[in-house]
Amino acid sequence: MSQGPVGTSDVVIVGGGAAGLSLAHRLVADGVATVTVVERPDGPARPPERTWCYWDQAAGDGDGTDDDFGEAVTATWPLLRVHGPDGGPLTVDPAPSRYRMVHSTAFERLVHARLARSAGGRLLRATADSVRDVPGGAEVRCTAADGRTLTLRCRYVFDSRPLRALPPARTRLLQHFRGWFVRTRADRFDPAVADLMDFRVPQPRHGLAFGYVLPLAPDRALVEYTEFSRTPLTTAAYEAALGLYAREVLRLGEFTVDTAEQGVIPMTDARFPRRAGAAVFRIGTAGGATRPATGYTFAAVQRHSRAIAAALRDGRGSVPAPHGRRALAMDAVLLRALDTGRIDGPAFFTGLFRRTPPQRLLRFLDGATSVREEWGIGLRTPVGPMLRTALEVPFLPRRSHPAPGTGERPR
Repeated sequence: MSQGPVGTSDVVIVGGGAAGLSLAHRLVADGVATVTVVERPDGPARPPERTWCYWDQAAGDGDGTDDDFGEAVTATWPLLRVHGPDGGPLTVDPAPSRYRMVHSTAFERLVHARLARSAGGRLLRATADSVRDVPGGAEVRCTAADGRTLTLRCRYVFDSRPLRALPPARTRLLQHFRGWFVRTRADRFDPAVADLMDFRVPQPRHGLAFGYVLPLAPDRALVEYTEFSRTPLTTAAYEAALGLYAREVLRLGEFTVDTAEQGVIPMTDARFPRRAGAAVFRIGTAGGATRPATGYTFAAVQRHSRAIAAALRDGRGSVPAPHGRRALAMDAVLLRALDTGRIDGPAFFTGLFRRTPPQRLLRFLDGATSVREEWGIGLRTPVGPMLRTALEVPFLPRRSHPAPGTGERPR
């Protein structure tokens, strides 16, 4: 095919998922740069619909996630609950924060509409074939749906495509899951309460497992089975675990499954390279935005997008990391302690919710706590095993691991 006309903009963003569209929205909304988003055409290569969850922040803290994308929020829960391994429920009120769900389709529709209305945003349906530095910036070669080859020139490229292999790591676990969107014959759910971790499920020999329930109505919910372990399960194994959880633990009675979602999120202390060239940067999970010990990504992507916009506005030639070094160091210790079995995962996470004020815990999980707050939280964890692990981690070798099959649920 002949090559199409060369397109130019300040920034090209490769990939139209949560990270790519969030950054595009922020750059255009702030008037920082003209933006072209290269997004795969509709078809089997596009990922299926996903759910992205996050907690909005207290008013006035500058997070902005709620204000930016509130129109795409499909459900909100003011209360959070954890069921310990002994079956005892613990409900916490993180007010003024709330837990929220965004469907990827609604999010994409919202940002696409905003880009279409803006003077500086453009959405290009094409497959990115190559990204490279060129004098004065970068170049992206794409194949459009009709087979034409297009070349885009820009000052910077932000690439959100999944990595082919994960960087070397001392510890790598996987957060893998399958969920059902269920509809029950009778009302079985409390729409005000999200069950973040329900440990009343059989625990694997290595790692931990929990249920995850997000009510959408008294008779509808997303019910998931999740494991933190080294290897994903087969679909049949997930289905069996979900069936057991829905029928024996939740006692849903008669229900139907409308749709399902399944995926894998890497939990690793690998050092994700933020730069792939002089003018090429990585964002999203590929750029290290996923919090290693929890899998939460969506809120971190919003903060990182604002930081990138500020860096471009100020004329800086680099962008900051999505997470601070202290948060990553703590995650490396926790991952190693979980992987070695030195701490009991269900007891550890239940204890965090039981002993830590809700707002402080949410800040901790988001990497926004102070050293003093983290010290206080650390003293409420198994000090001996965690200290032993902290002393061991710096001397462990980093090893390569294959990238897991992706099924994104940035939470």
